[in-house]
Amino acid sequence: MANDTNLPTTTNDKRVDPNSGFDPQTKIFHSLRPAVPLPPPSQPLSLGHYALSVLRSSSADDTNFLSSTPVLIDNSTGRHVSYYLFLRQVRSLSLSLLRSLSLSTRHSSTTAFILSPNSVHVPVVYFSLLSLGITLSPANPLGSDSEIAHQIRITRPDFAFATSATAGKLPKGLRTILLDSPEFLSMLENNDEESEDVVSQWPKVRQSDVAAILFSSGTTGRVKGVVLSHRNFIANIAGFHEQRLKLAEELAAAAAEQEPQPQPVSLMILPMFHVFGFFMAVRAVAMGETMVVIERFDLEGMLRAVERHRVTYMPVSPPLVVALTKSEVVGRYDLSSLRLLGCGGAPLGKEVVEKFHQKFPDIEIGQGYGMTETAGIGARMVEVEETKRFSSVGKLAENMEAKIVDPVTGEALSPGYVGDEKATAETFDPEGWLKTGDLCLFDSEGFLHILDRLKELIKYKAYQVPPAELEHLLQSHPDIADVAVIPYPDEDAGEIPMAYVVAPYKKVRRVAFINSIPKSPAGKILRRELINHALSSGKAKL
Repeated sequence: MANDTNLPTTTNDKRVDPNSGFDPQTKIFHSLRPAVPLPPPSQPLSLGHYALSVLRSSSADDTNFLSSTPVLIDNSTGRHVSYYLFLRQVRSLSLSLLRSLSLSTRHSSTTAFILSPNSVHVPVVYFSLLSLGITLSPANPLGSDSEIAHQIRITRPDFAFATSATAGKLPKGLRTILLDSPEFLSMLENNDEESEDVVSQWPKVRQSDVAAILFSSGTTGRVKGVVLSHRNFIANIAGFHEQRLKLAEELAAAAAEQEPQPQPVSLMILPMFHVFGFFMAVRAVAMGETMVVIERFDLEGMLRAVERHRVTYMPVSPPLVVALTKSEVVGRYDLSSLRLLGCGGAPLGKEVVEKFHQKFPDIEIGQGYGMTETAGIGARMVEVEETKRFSSVGKLAENMEAKIVDPVTGEALSPGYVGDEKATAETFDPEGWLKTGDLCLFDSEGFLHILDRLKELIKYKAYQVPPAELEHLLQSHPDIADVAVIPYPDEDAGEIPMAYVVAPYKKVRRVAFINSIPKSPAGKILRRELINHALSSGKAKL
C-alpha cells in the first residue's frame, strides 16, 4: 500500500478498470475517489497549521462560532473549552516552550515524549508541538516499565509531558512537564505580547519533517516506533476536508428543504496516544467539531456521555460494536442523537453488523482500514450506501494505491521504523511499498475486504485457517460475550484452533474460559499473550 502525496492518483488511464481501479499491466489498484488537491511539497507547513487553516477556511471561522462553540468537553468535570480558548492556549504554550526550553531555530530534531491518559490538555500539547516542528511521541500510560524504557531508548526525547501518576515511569534526568501542575497551567496563560526575539525563533516547518513517532500495537512482537511526516497526515486530513466541502455544497443546494444541521459532537473514547485516536483528535479540530473526552473507558460511562452531550459520532473498535450489540444495559440510555460509528482496528464480522443494525436501525457503521504506518488511513467508507457493504472496509482512500501480492513469492496479484532497520527492511519492499501483513482482497467494485492477519493464520494440516473467521462465527452465539481464537500445537495436525471464550456458561469442551480477552488499545486481539497462556500448561494432543 502506498500514498503518493506529491502526485494525486488518477484513474484516467484507459488500462485502469473504472469499477475496481485495477491496472492489469502494473497490477496496481488505484483509488476510485476523486484526487484531492494538496499544498505544494516545498511550501513550509506543519500539520497543526494546516489543520487550523482548514478550520478557518470553513464557515466556522467567525467570532461567534469560535467563542461559543466548544472544541473540547471534559466528561468527568463538564468543563468546556471553546475554540477561541483552545487557539489561545496553543499559542500560549508554544511561546512558553520557546522561552523556557531554549530551543534552536530548527526544531525538527527535537522530540517530546508524552505519557498521559486522555484529557482536554493533550490536544493542546499536540497542536503546540506540531506548530513548533517538535516531533511528538505519545505512549501508553499503562505500559510496563520495560516497554516505556524501550520507547524512550529508541525515541531519545529531549523533554516529556506526563502526569503526577505517570511521571515515575520516566527517567529521572529527563526534563518533564506535568499536565496537572501549576507550572503547566501557567504555560497556558502566557498573555505577554510576542517580542521580536520570540517571533524570530518561530520555526519554519517543512512538510517532510517528522511530525510524530507513533508506536505500533505490537501484536506480532515488541512495539516499533513509526516515523510519520507532517505531509503524511496533511494528505489524510485533506481527504476529509474535501468530503466536508462536498457535503456543504449538497446541504446548501437543499437548504430550503433541510433543517439546520446540529453541531457535530464526537466522543473520544480512543486513546489519543494511538494513531487512530491521534488522527481523530486532529481531524475533529480541523473539521470544527466538538470532542467529549473520556479519560478511562467503561461501557455505562460511555453511554451516559452519549446521552448527556448528545453525541452524534464515535470512533470505535470492533469489540465495542459487539458489546453494544449484546449488552442489556444499553436500553437504559437515550442514544437517539448517535448517527455514525467509525469502526477500525480489526476485522468486524458481517453477522455482528447485521445484528447491530437490528438493534440500532438509525445508526450507521462506517468501517475503515489503516495502520500506524499509513498515518491511520488506507481505505474507508464515505457514502451512506457504502456502509451497506457489511463485509468491507470501504474503498481506497484519496491518493492511495495498493497491491495484492502473493505472500510467498511477493508477486503482484523511505519512511520506516525508528531505530529498527531490520523491521523496516521486512516491512517495505525495494520499491517503497508497505507490506501490511493482512490477508486482503478487492472485489469487482473496488471495495477492500480484510480477511485476517497473515501472520496469525492457523496452519491446520495442509490448510490455512483464519482465526477471525472462527471468531465471527462464535461471536454470533448469544451466550458468548467475546472470543479469541489462537493456534494450539497438535501432534497430528501441527496446529489446531483453540478458542478463548468469555461466556456465562461452560457449554463447549475444547475451549478455555477467561474473564477478558487481552487486546491492544486499538482493539486488536493480543494472540501472543493467549498463546503463551495456553502453552504454559504444556503441549497436549487434543
